[in-house]
This record gives sequence, structure tokens and C-alpha cells, in this order.
Amino acid sequence: MANIKSAIKRAKTNEKRRAHRASQKSAMRTAVKKFLMAVEAQDKEKAAELLKVATRTLDKAVTKGLIHKNAAARKKSRLTKKFQALNA
Repeated sequence: MANIKSAIKRAKTNEKRRAHRASQKSAMRTAVKKFLMAVEAQDKEKAAELLKVATRTLDKAVTKGLIHKNAAARKKSRLTKKFQALNA
């Protein structure tokens, strides 16, 4: 454990940020999983709505610095591809 006051504060803030980022990342993954479950169930209307939600959460994750913008673009592309296959 740190002895210096600034190091103690830094450790606290790091832990707080880690927990916050973990919850944001979890929410992002949950949104994607919900969309994939809707696609699996062949529910077009629900999938369309959940695709918007998943895309929004991926975009927010990029602005917060949770994932790289290319990784988000790749994920969005794959989700959109699955949605198009469902509608075809």
C-alpha cells in the first residue's frame, strides 16, 4: 500500500475509475448480447430497436475511451450485417 498522500489518493481514484469503466463496458456488452438474442429469435422489430441501442452504446464507449474507434466500427459493421441477413 502507498504511504504518500498523493499516491493514496491516486490509488483511490484509479479504483473508482476502474469500477466505473467496468460497468460501462458491461452495459455495452449487454446491449450487444440483447441484439444478438433478438436476431437469434428472428424478431425483426425488436432487433431493429436493439441495433440502435447497441450502436449508440458502442459509440459512447469510443468517446469515453473504453474501446478503440476501429474496434467499435468493426463491431457495428458485424451487427449490421447480421441484421441485414435477418431481413433478407
